[in-house]
Amino acid sequence: MKKIILAAAATLLATFGLQAQDARLKPDHPDTYVVQKGDTLWDISGTFLSQPWYWPEIWQVNPQVENPHLIYPGDRLNLVYIDGQPRLQLDRAPTAYKLSPAGNNRLGPAVRREPIGSAIPAIPLDAINAFLSRTRIVGPGAFQGVPYVISGQDQRILMGAGEKIYARGDFREPLASYGIYRPGPVYADPFTGEELGQQALDVGSVDLRQLDVDNANTEFAVATLDVTRTSRDIRLEDRLLPVEERAIAALFQPGAPSVPVDGVILGVEEGVTQVAKYDVVAINRGLREGLEPGHVLAIYKRGATVRDRLARENVKLPDERAGVLMVFRSFEKMSLGLVLEADKPLAVMDLVRNP
Repeated sequence: MKKIILAAAATLLATFGLQAQDARLKPDHPDTYVVQKGDTLWDISGTFLSQPWYWPEIWQVNPQVENPHLIYPGDRLNLVYIDGQPRLQLDRAPTAYKLSPAGNNRLGPAVRREPIGSAIPAIPLDAINAFLSRTRIVGPGAFQGVPYVISGQDQRILMGAGEKIYARGDFREPLASYGIYRPGPVYADPFTGEELGQQALDVGSVDLRQLDVDNANTEFAVATLDVTRTSRDIRLEDRLLPVEERAIAALFQPGAPSVPVDGVILGVEEGVTQVAKYDVVAINRGLREGLEPGHVLAIYKRGATVRDRLARENVKLPDERAGVLMVFRSFEKMSLGLVLEADKPLAVMDLVRNP
């Protein structure tokens, strides 16, 4: 799986056009913090800041540290003040020591070399890795006229990796590999009724083995395919789509959108209606509204409407802030986001706005 490392030190004060004083420190913040295995930059920032997405505003590069944008378990973060503004400085963990090769049992310094993958990530990668690489929002008609699964090996109706499957459809321009997708919900804007896209639920991947003419329809063919990967059981009528070629961003730069955002949560993976921390949600705002990967949005519960018995009229109570999400993938009319904080139970149709 692809790893995403936040280049925190590379995103300095000008990155989001914010002022350093907006990076509000928690009243009980520590002066130092030693990075632990399993930490994320979001969690560490929440130790120091009331609003964790402002962490680039207080990051101070140590020019004497190689690759200062990567931090590892054991590294120390120190809170200091420069020109009256809070900054986090990075001190690398002590260098590893080993016995001297001369055989005199003296300890000698050794350079610590660690792969980029062992640096701590910006957010919990396990929660979104599959979505980053394969989940898709497709346009109207994307599933019409595409090949579909008609049988598994030995006429099985549920298939998995390492098996052989059969698909029928238009293979006049065959590809070496295909993605298998299951049609998901069609999303429409709840206010305008505009169709925004349809979820293509990732099922697996297949390689084409051979094609045979379909005698019942000469424009169609029956394909024999080898299943190379599955994220769930392959079923009859699952669709074959071209593998999506998409470069995944090498880093997230969390920050507030530069334009006002006023949207809602349209859905949650697997069709549930309740939303919890680390759930992936679809929202009705995308690239055309200025939303990009890394943008942080606040989640609000709608205020209830109550009856003022003295005034004899209905009054809407204020919307209440209940969580935070970060967009990790944007489409033209929609985006996918990861819920990073959930102070109250969340649900479909909760509001999303600038933080």
